[in-house]
Amino acid sequence: MTLPNWITFSRLLGLPFILYFLNLPTDQSRWISLGIFLLAAGTDWLDGYLARKLNQITDLGKFLDPLVDKFLVLAPLLALIELGQVPAWGVCLILARELAIAGWRVNPKLSGSASIQGANIWGKLKTVSQISAIALLIA
Repeated sequence: MTLPNWITFSRLLGLPFILYFLNLPTDQSRWISLGIFLLAAGTDWLDGYLARKLNQITDLGKFLDPLVDKFLVLAPLLALIELGQVPAWGVCLILARELAIAGWRVNPKLSGSASIQGANIWGKLKTVSQISAIALLIA
């Protein structure tokens, strides 16, 4: 496994800590959760940069990176539903969109390509927007 893929996988390790601190009832714990969330989000940029710089772009990375992004976005949103900060219907819309796009990206018949498609500029902008919005909700 390449270094960028390890970095991608390491983002998953931050999720339990984000959720733990998010559910504690203090302002300090929310800031800790936000810090871990932003650190994990920063590794999203880092793994892509290293994959391109080190010429280590792989099908595993193209599959794993957006999958981990979905966990990074959806896990805090689900916790924020429980805390009463976001409506469940909004998160359901985001989840439905993510599942539809994920299915399209990994299905060669739908995407018109023989290999797994990497994220395009619109997908990257969507992820940045979601991460920014979630960071504001956590803060």
